[in-house]
Amino acid sequence: MQADELDFQGRVAIVTGAGGGLGRQHALALARRGAKVLVNDLGGALDGSGGSVGAAQAVVNEIVAAGGEALANGASVTDFEAVQAMVQQAVDAWGRVDILVNNAGILRDKSFAKMDMSDFRLVIEVHLMGAANCCKAVWAQMQAQNYGRIVMTTSSSGLYGNFGQSNYGAAKLAQVGLMQTLAIEGAKYGIHVNALAPTAATRMTQGLLGEEALQALTPESVVPAMLVLAHASAPTRTILCAGAGSFEAAHITLTQGVHLGQGETVPEQLAEALPQVLDRTQEQVPQSGQAQSRLEVGKALQARALA
Repeated sequence: MQADELDFQGRVAIVTGAGGGLGRQHALALARRGAKVLVNDLGGALDGSGGSVGAAQAVVNEIVAAGGEALANGASVTDFEAVQAMVQQAVDAWGRVDILVNNAGILRDKSFAKMDMSDFRLVIEVHLMGAANCCKAVWAQMQAQNYGRIVMTTSSSGLYGNFGQSNYGAAKLAQVGLMQTLAIEGAKYGIHVNALAPTAATRMTQGLLGEEALQALTPESVVPAMLVLAHASAPTRTILCAGAGSFEAAHITLTQGVHLGQGETVPEQLAEALPQVLDRTQEQVPQSGQAQSRLEVGKALQARALA
């Protein structure tokens, strides 16, 4: 059976960090399927230094040459006023913003022992605060129109860790935390918020992977997951992983655990019961942070009733 085409006719999208690599492919794909795209890129180096609107304009030229509509923007996502102006640029041109793809990012890789805290802070500022700035700037618009699709860009480095990327990993997992709450708060306004964990060969992966792996991990192979998460039919609070044509879902889960009550010997009891606490049989994917307290209080009340 032929799947329904993911159509973006009439939609307006903002893609940050879209001057090259994965962001460029996101912008091109959305435009190819009918979206009007604001292409944002600071045009800086991989470490975030420098800046030029040239990279964004080059992508806009590609889209326009193919018959699409696009605008270039060179705002830094760390500058909230500039981000607000970026959103206004899209609204002034096209009347709305339907889709935000938070893709902008930098790397300042080093082992934690050798990392300067200014580099830690800058990576957090670009990835986390940059995403938060963009979400905040589109939020009222999406609420007013009762529709929005926001795609965060997380990473396996955040979900599972990676040597030399404590700053990047912390920022990327923080985007998942932001996604979880924004999805809850946006639900009644038709705003769906999801996260994409891409594995792709871009400027950020040069020197890290072998040639055969690089050939498989094309940025284009990640794009289908973004399109699914940005479409009208998108789920919400979903983490999709994508790379080399494969797609998976990541979940933050809660085990059933044990109830030990309170008392002087509970630390020792917990140490002994740790294998049971860690047992993933019947683990759940909580729908909100309240799931933990409900589970814990429920066990406590059950234990009290049996006492």
